[in-house]
Amino acid sequence: MDPLSYLFSLEQFGIKLGLDNIRTLLARLGNPQRAFRSIHIAGTNGKGSVTAMVDAVLRRAGHRSSRYTSPHLVDLSERFVIDGRPVTADDLRRSAADVRASIEALIAEGTLSGQPTFFEATTAMAFDLFRNARVEFAVVEVGLGGRLDSTNVIDPVVTAITSIDFDHQKYLGDTLAEIAAEKAGIIKPGVPVIVGRMTPEAYDVIARIAGERKAALISADNTPAAYGSIRVGLRGEHQVANANVAIGILESIERLGVVIGKQAIVDGLAKVDWPGRLDHRTLPGGREIVLDAAHNPAGARALASYLRSLGGDKPTLVFGAMRDKDVDGMLMALLPQIGRVLVTKPSNARAADPDELVARIRALAPSLQVDVVASPHDAVSVATHSSVLTVVAGSIFLLGDIMQEFRA
Repeated sequence: MDPLSYLFSLEQFGIKLGLDNIRTLLARLGNPQRAFRSIHIAGTNGKGSVTAMVDAVLRRAGHRSSRYTSPHLVDLSERFVIDGRPVTADDLRRSAADVRASIEALIAEGTLSGQPTFFEATTAMAFDLFRNARVEFAVVEVGLGGRLDSTNVIDPVVTAITSIDFDHQKYLGDTLAEIAAEKAGIIKPGVPVIVGRMTPEAYDVIARIAGERKAALISADNTPAAYGSIRVGLRGEHQVANANVAIGILESIERLGVVIGKQAIVDGLAKVDWPGRLDHRTLPGGREIVLDAAHNPAGARALASYLRSLGGDKPTLVFGAMRDKDVDGMLMALLPQIGRVLVTKPSNARAADPDELVARIRALAPSLQVDVVASPHDAVSVATHSSVLTVVAGSIFLLGDIMQEFRA
């Protein structure tokens, strides 16, 4: 089996939280995660944006930086970015082959009891790729939670928790305090942690764990404002809070003696690129489309705030979601800003049935026009031909389907 085909075959094992497999696999690979300095970023929303910001500034300051994020929108290589570029197909295939060989050897000798998950394998690949590229820094986004996430094997120089809200309750708990405790699992003894805006309930849990581990707790809202007026290259008011977290991280790195500087921070934040996050594009004929990765209530509220700020006629929403998501929470935030909804089904086995989504939309907004369009491609085509502004949201997988169309 081709190495990448083997890698994707691991998706059948779903989500499995725990660190035993990844530690065993990394040891076989020579512990590549120790070859560079790392920054670890968790949070319900905003962690990907902050990862992109910190990576952009480090590169602007002249450092060889990399970033590991998930999931990808179109191509697997998006997860592994070195010097601002996704890794090459050859490097990706080589790393997948090396990781596969290590897994098979570990299983043969009985050190590994079975196949790892897809995310465990890609995490091992990330650290392998970054070591081979001789990066100075790796900015690492947590996949799910923090405490038992496969990325939580690194020894970071700084950690950050961007936000705490409801998502993945099946794995992280049903209260903000429980979710905060899981995400605070990335806090390391004596390593500073930057914390974004969140409720007192969540903040107090993080503060307690930071105190127990003697980790300096730095509120992003209290980071020095010595940069004048900063333009953030990502749209949305919520990105201001994310930029504050990024600045807190970068200032903590500077305190370690790493040269970054004010100008690199200003320039890096202005030029950061993070596709699929309030990704506003103009189509032929002057039609507009906004692609946004909002897939939980907090993300939907941020998107709704942005749409409200645009004014004008209400846009058409192309919506699809996964069955395990808080669909009602997303819809309650979005629907007041929407003029029409086209419901579709992303190309993922966990996708919710469109007819069920229609029923929930009609229960929440009986007067709103709602239709089902079978494919994401056709849904966007219908929306963009009948509306000046189209919004695509509800699922990262739906976004990937649409962006694949654009790339093609």
